[in-house]
Amino acid sequence: MPLSQCNEPCAPGYRKAKIEGKPSCCYGCVRCADGEMSNTTDAANCERCSEYQKSNTERTECLLKAINFLSYTDTMGASLTAIAFILFITASVVLGIFVKYWETPIVRANNQNLSCLLLISLMLCFLCTLLFIGRPTQICCLLRQVTFGIVFTISVSSVLAKTLTVIIAFNATKPGSKLKKYVGTQLAIVLVIICSLGSTGISAVWMASHPPFLEADTVSEMDTVFLMCNEGSVLFFFCAIGYMTALALFSFIAAFLAKDFPDRFNEAKNITFSMLGFCSVWGAFVPAYLSSKGSRMVAVEIFAILSSSAGLLGCIFAPKCYIIFLQPELNTRTF
Repeated sequence: MPLSQCNEPCAPGYRKAKIEGKPSCCYGCVRCADGEMSNTTDAANCERCSEYQKSNTERTECLLKAINFLSYTDTMGASLTAIAFILFITASVVLGIFVKYWETPIVRANNQNLSCLLLISLMLCFLCTLLFIGRPTQICCLLRQVTFGIVFTISVSSVLAKTLTVIIAFNATKPGSKLKKYVGTQLAIVLVIICSLGSTGISAVWMASHPPFLEADTVSEMDTVFLMCNEGSVLFFFCAIGYMTALALFSFIAAFLAKDFPDRFNEAKNITFSMLGFCSVWGAFVPAYLSSKGSRMVAVEIFAILSSSAGLLGCIFAPKCYIIFLQPELNTRTF
């Protein structure tokens, strides 16, 4: 008996599609869509690949998607890593300079211990960005935001403590002032500890209630599975950022009030610029972060950490190093 057929069979990678007004033996062949496959002749339907797979060019089989993450070998990852190490080395050199010139007036001014604490915390800030680069793990996801939040809070609270120290010291010289008992390093260290405990408390509640976890993003990039750290709670993430920004705003206000004090080593103006830069960076970070996907989201946060930390390092310590090496005649008590 002859076969009744008005077209060639549909090859693998295609499915049958009925043609209106034609008998059932007449049908068209429709290519399977991206992410679908068929591996039989005259397949009635295409099968969808799983979220961790993609279809090959011929749409005849599903292949595993490549695993992707912000790697040290990527151009972006390698560049951010190099910048982080350069800034870490720069901060280390500045710390060494301060130790060498420990007894000079410009280093002794505005609290030596706080300056060293600020430099060490900035060095750790530069290094903590390395937790964001490379193949993420569950431990890395738990550590990176907590580490960054606490260390960066120490940096900002050190700046706030330095500014308040200047204000208290200036007002303590007024007749009848009751602030003389607060002059010294003890109040500054207590303030840094209190501010750091605030960040630690936010992190502790965050980790206990909605801890970050490792997630495979199969949507942002079509042909790859992007390994990323889900922050667990967007609310706690932005609470941590908001807490640091609030400290920066307080530092900015305090520094602005102290910028015209007569001390020739008064660094309030430098702190004003550094805090203004800090708030600008993290203000721009929020929309940039929310509009980014995949590796760009990670890179945006790393860039925000590095640029705001570098702003603190440059604005506060570059003028001091300039005087130490290029204008040593100003680095005296009698000038």
